[in-house]
Amino acid sequence: MKDIIISRTITLQLPEAIFLRMQQAAQATRQPLEDIFLRAIQVGSPPDWEDIPAEFQADIAALDRLDDAALWRVARTKKMESDMIYYQQLLNKNADGKISEEESRTLTGLRAEFDRFMLAKAHAVALMRWRGYAIPPAENL
Repeated sequence: MKDIIISRTITLQLPEAIFLRMQQAAQATRQPLEDIFLRAIQVGSPPDWEDIPAEFQADIAALDRLDDAALWRVARTKKMESDMIYYQQLLNKNADGKISEEESRTLTGLRAEFDRFMLAKAHAVALMRWRGYAIPPAENL
């Protein structure tokens, strides 16, 4: 089955400098100008939570509706060092083949929790960047 592609046509008033930059990129890469604009829009658009694994989509989609202060809280949230150490210990036991069934179930749960945590932080940071904020280095979040 073929994917159905719906397209829309819009007209924009572009500053001359942006148009010239895109035109130069098209010439330099030997691509149609339209492709250059589409790529710029795709790369520069807000993050798409639909690309995230299904089990995390609802949590990540909810971030889009948060105000800036709440997004900053998500972006600055940290895991406790003891949680990180325990998680690493379980990962090491698993890699060595010395993990119990109970520890394996715990590791599976922690992996999902850590994945959700990191995806939420990354999405919050991307949204803040899209909203025009300068993002400090990760160690300063």
